[in-house]
Amino acid sequence: MKFQASKGTYDVMPDQVHIWQHIETVIREQARIYGFKEIRTPVFEDTALFVKGTGDTTDIVQKEMYTFTDKGQRSITLRPEGTPPVLRALIEHNSLKEQPYAKVFYLAPMFRYERPQAGRMRQHTQFGAEVLGSQSPLADVEVIALLFFTLQKLGLGGLSLRLNSLGCSQCRPLYRQKLMEYFKPMLPGLCDNCQERYDRNPLRILDCKVDQAKFKAAPEMKDFLCGECKIHFQTVQDRLKDIEIPFTLDKNLVRGLDYYTRTAFEVVSQHLGAQDALGGGGRYDGLMEELGGDPTPGVGFGSGLERYILALKNQGVNLPLEKRPDVYIATLGDEAVKKGSLLCTQLRQKGLICEQELLGRSLKAQMREAGRLNARYVVLIGEDEIKKGVVTLKDMDGHSQTEVPLGELVINVLKYCQCE
Repeated sequence: MKFQASKGTYDVMPDQVHIWQHIETVIREQARIYGFKEIRTPVFEDTALFVKGTGDTTDIVQKEMYTFTDKGQRSITLRPEGTPPVLRALIEHNSLKEQPYAKVFYLAPMFRYERPQAGRMRQHTQFGAEVLGSQSPLADVEVIALLFFTLQKLGLGGLSLRLNSLGCSQCRPLYRQKLMEYFKPMLPGLCDNCQERYDRNPLRILDCKVDQAKFKAAPEMKDFLCGECKIHFQTVQDRLKDIEIPFTLDKNLVRGLDYYTRTAFEVVSQHLGAQDALGGGGRYDGLMEELGGDPTPGVGFGSGLERYILALKNQGVNLPLEKRPDVYIATLGDEAVKKGSLLCTQLRQKGLICEQELLGRSLKAQMREAGRLNARYVVLIGEDEIKKGVVTLKDMDGHSQTEVPLGELVINVLKYCQCE
């Protein structure tokens, strides 16, 4: 029987891992600059956390979660999104008791049972960030800036921001009522999802990909915002202009999660076609309390690294090459193998990438292997070199070679490599 990766999952092979590592390095450095600290939560959680935190009207909870019963008859779910686990962890560890607010980020696998498509897999990797404890619109701008400028740092162009306000518990009920009045006469002609959402969460109807063209005359949340929400939303827009993040207001942007309040946003790329979102998020001021914590405002985002890679490739960004070996040690004869193994260890302990022959191949085959690996230098050790107490150091770029005393090889190779 021949096995293969499950549908909607993928292998990142050794010749591609360096691309992921580059992206992760840029993310971690940007997060450090913005003052966000990394948090790591379990891959699975109590199912109730996502039903309560993500929202029972969302597609994630209704259709996409990987849920199973463990041996203790507990309902367990593989993490479909990052925010509820982060908030659960902060509540459990009383993190906000010791500081006025928390800024955390995560790089973690998520799991959603959905139809696989380009840049959207059943197991995918998310970069997300959360700010807990601040009601300031500057916190909204900070998480948007972290996502937007991280994408720019990776080399992505053609980025823009879609922005909306979903109001608060004071002003949203009237908007909800007006939406229901607007949708009611057209309800029989809408898709099954829209009909299901009508009573439970009519705002989610605006997110429908099937019927959205029918909603051009739908009431807009901006016309129902209370005074505080208007000021908050206007301040977000003003500060985004100050830091030159381009945005457009999108009245139908409600995001796919039930917990958002006030600011909702998506960063999109012109290099991704119809599925153009690289990441998005918003404010969720009531979620911490909903999950059993003290009333605590919050704002955050989630974004998929698979989408990053797809956009980078579509844009033709020159991704970093895998770092090549500094030295390949080619040996001929038992004594040479011993010397070569010792030299390889010494070079590695000095921080150089060093490969040695492990298959006992001919010298010609070893040189071919050094070429395949694109090694910068080759150290040749044979019977003649052993007798003379030297090694031959071959410069693979300059196509030149020189003899170096065996005891001086490490110093010389270090000197050559550090000068490049």
